[in-house]
Amino acid sequence: MTSKLLNGLNTLLVFNTFFVLGSFAWFVAALVGRSAGVPLGFDLWYKLWEPVFTPALGLLMGGALLSGLLSQITKRLSQRAKQNERVPILKSGEG
Repeated sequence: MTSKLLNGLNTLLVFNTFFVLGSFAWFVAALVGRSAGVPLGFDLWYKLWEPVFTPALGLLMGGALLSGLLSQITKRLSQRAKQNERVPILKSGEG
């Protein structure tokens, strides 16, 4: 269950990363176009900043933190389970 959730979260983060990188490329192109006097959609990009790009950045940051946290929890739980398998159980009368 945890690995399926982690894989889904990582897939979402990959798509979101490419969306954010594409948005940044659009921003750079629009800014260069604006300084050259060519309309490349800077005003539209600026209008979409608050409703679209800000949540995408927040999702990317929050998802990265959550993914790292879940990975560490899963890693530590699996290490604990391996340690518990190695410890011999003493029967009464032994030791």
